[in-house]
Amino acid sequence: MRVLAMRVFAVLATACAAVLTQLPSAVAAPDDGAALVVMGDSFTATTPLIENSGNGCPHPPTSWPAQLAESLGVLGSPDFVDVSCNGGAIDTGPGWTLSHQAKQAVSVGGFGAGTRAVLIQLGLNDTWGASGGRAFPSVDCLLDVVRGCGLDAVAQGRVPDAQSVDGPTYANRVRAMVDYIRYYAPNARVVLVGYPEIFQTGRTSACLRIGGADVVQPRAEGYIAYLDRLDSAQREAAGILGVDFFDTRALTTGHGSCAPESWISGITEPNSFTVGAPIHPTPHGNKVVAEALSHRLSW
Repeated sequence: MRVLAMRVFAVLATACAAVLTQLPSAVAAPDDGAALVVMGDSFTATTPLIENSGNGCPHPPTSWPAQLAESLGVLGSPDFVDVSCNGGAIDTGPGWTLSHQAKQAVSVGGFGAGTRAVLIQLGLNDTWGASGGRAFPSVDCLLDVVRGCGLDAVAQGRVPDAQSVDGPTYANRVRAMVDYIRYYAPNARVVLVGYPEIFQTGRTSACLRIGGADVVQPRAEGYIAYLDRLDSAQREAAGILGVDFFDTRALTTGHGSCAPESWISGITEPNSFTVGAPIHPTPHGNKVVAEALSHRLSW
């Protein structure tokens, strides 16, 4: 299992490094801004890890932003700007941070009086507290049969510090960008998009689907605690900042990893590297999110 973890991590790290070379070029938005702007990480872009990424951060048609844009009638038009990228974070490098993504959106005229919605799904890849651990691509923590991913993994720098994740801290980390968006896109609805259910909340163990078989990591309380705290922090931050929060976790409850009808990909399933990414939303899971977001925006 330890050898498998090292191999999987190597593939993930190499692939993520490849897609972080540059953001994709885009067609300039109308003079008054794009109607829909999306910023986020791999749970947003869900770029396949095995894909020609020479153009930067490609966005497959199965991602929730693409499916949302299609539903709203702006897919393939200048009214849709998606600057999400695998490895994206709020302000933790070396990936494409929130400010980097905003600059890319600005470069194509993404923000303006005509911008109707700006959706942000970030935070999972950031470091929190004194720990240098990051949730992705550090899935080796979940695959480590010796040390596991318990609460002690925080002090070991293998997982973010859940105790340091709260609403005020999250709000402070995104506040400047929210203010920027409000100024340059005064009519836009700003939405913090939560993450789907990956593992069941409050558990101490996590199940991963590897090669079609369910494998349980009995010591995953540190990892799951982080996911739980991030969800509540986003929700609280939205209230503090006066923006919307989209509860993706509630929408996807019961469809996490290893569920009978799972909307989270396994690690070594036949399509987990070519459609979406391992331990990321499936195309159907993204469809559910896109449909719900389309209903929420009500264009």
